[in-house]
Amino acid sequence: MPLALFAAWAALSAGPLPDFELRDPTGAPVRLGAYAGGRPVAVVFFGVDCPLANLYVPRLRDFAEQFPANRIRFVAVNPLAQDTLPALARFAKEHRLPFPVVKDPDARFAAACRVTRAPEVVLIDGDRRVRYRGRIDNQYEPGGKNRGKADREDLAEAIRELLAGQPVSVPETPAAGCLIPFAPPTRPDPSVTYHREVAPILQKNCQVCHRPGEVAPFALTSFEEARHWAPMMAEVTANGTMPPWSANPDHGQFRNARVLTKEEKGVIAKWVEEGCPEGNSSESPPPVRWPDGWAIGTPDRVLRMPDPFPIPAEGILEYQHVIVDPGASTDLWVRAAEVRPGNRRVLHHCNIFLHPPDAKSPTETYQTTGTLGSYALIAFTPGTGPLRLPPGMAKRIPAGWKLHFVLHYTPIGTPTSDQTELGLVLMDPKDVQKEVATKLVVDNDLRIPPGAAAHRVEHTWRADADVLLLSLFPHMHVRGKSFRYIAEYPDRSEEILLDVPAYDFNWQHRYELVEPKRLPAGTVIRCIAVYDNSPGNPNNPDPTAEVRTGEQSWDEMFNGYFDIALVDQDLQAGPRPFPVSLVLAAASVAALFFGYKRWEARRRAG
Repeated sequence: MPLALFAAWAALSAGPLPDFELRDPTGAPVRLGAYAGGRPVAVVFFGVDCPLANLYVPRLRDFAEQFPANRIRFVAVNPLAQDTLPALARFAKEHRLPFPVVKDPDARFAAACRVTRAPEVVLIDGDRRVRYRGRIDNQYEPGGKNRGKADREDLAEAIRELLAGQPVSVPETPAAGCLIPFAPPTRPDPSVTYHREVAPILQKNCQVCHRPGEVAPFALTSFEEARHWAPMMAEVTANGTMPPWSANPDHGQFRNARVLTKEEKGVIAKWVEEGCPEGNSSESPPPVRWPDGWAIGTPDRVLRMPDPFPIPAEGILEYQHVIVDPGASTDLWVRAAEVRPGNRRVLHHCNIFLHPPDAKSPTETYQTTGTLGSYALIAFTPGTGPLRLPPGMAKRIPAGWKLHFVLHYTPIGTPTSDQTELGLVLMDPKDVQKEVATKLVVDNDLRIPPGAAAHRVEHTWRADADVLLLSLFPHMHVRGKSFRYIAEYPDRSEEILLDVPAYDFNWQHRYELVEPKRLPAGTVIRCIAVYDNSPGNPNNPDPTAEVRTGEQSWDEMFNGYFDIALVDQDLQAGPRPFPVSLVLAAASVAALFFGYKRWEARRRAG
């Protein structure tokens, strides 16, 4: 056995673990030794609300069936104070766990096993010595990285080696997941308290998602909730994972930005370091009165998927295409829209496009309509708020057109279903001054070479009239590395409109400008994307593949969406001698004609 491996193995197995007293979901005391009966035990530490722990349940069920119970036992142990015994019982029933679920009431067992995260596994031999500690497999890495599928089954390999009487070749691995809160004692004279310093930060930046009924897996609306998740809060705010926001602050000002200052991050870190003191509740800001139900207010119309869509416990699902008919005999003018998932835990994102009446298939959508040519109504991703347009502006759903829901689902470890709905707040046509259009710069023939670490792709769009830019929304998949929008003005000056230096497929955003930005006619919007198809990209499912355009996460996309309106349009000003739509159409035809003439002249000259 190599010396380094022997040292690691010896450190893990230095002495037997005490036979700690745990609690079953009824509250009855149990001991680990009673489950083991002298056999090895795989102890899985988990949290009810930890997303990664939920995702791994199907694999753990498979392991329990794969390895004979007369040779090894599996036990799930919950060390998190916020998870009650009834919650454990519901978790076990919902996930159909074939092995015991128990509570580590004061996390003493977790501390003795030296685990830090949920999920994390400890493999204990018949003498109660730790032979392996760490992750279940290497699909997920610390920091939220997901390689798509595992290429090393660490727990299964450790079990095989242990049952074969061999030393575990890799006795310890880094685990990803939620931190187990081993909080230090509270300082008697804290410099930071929850009510005075921490609560205002959470209200401003976190509770829009971290509250009951919203997309986050747990709430942060009270001292107890924040205390239980405090170490995790400190970690993800320090490394920039939370709050999710990808824009470079040096370029553009966006009204929906959620960014913690260096001082705010320091407050959270100091609060955790000092033992999470509560402080005086009289110093806490008043609770935020979050809206019940729809954030946009009571919608004028609610459009729902015709039928619930079933989502299996695991696996990869094809994108779902659902056509929904608003049943409008006249144009609908939309000033606000909100997507409400039927099941927020499984809906990764939903794009809603305009669907022409003469389309022959559900996917035949990407046409244009309206004065400027619009592709889409709204996009939903976790953390992205509703669509709210400036006064006097609205998006148009033409009479007879339908809406095309494109939905991407991710399983959560247990079978479930979703029936997403869309709420619309409409504007009286007599009040609409400007039509808002969603434009799309797209590459439908994208090709990324195998192993390319920085494959650059650029496409452009030209404004043939003065326009107002309202928002930007880049979309790529797991090989997306960065995305940038640049305005190249007629005087040849340039401005970076949006820079996303570290694109994150898990957190996509619609970047809403604080004020609409005027782009003069002749402005070119350059969309520049960089892709990482190398082995160094931990999210890359296959660095050896040539990656093409496609819907699935292992395919890629180059989509640069942005919303615009015409500067000189006023739909209440009466008919124009020369409608803007005809001017734009004529300009496009002229550009094509003269472009062809130049190409023909060069061809003849060459």
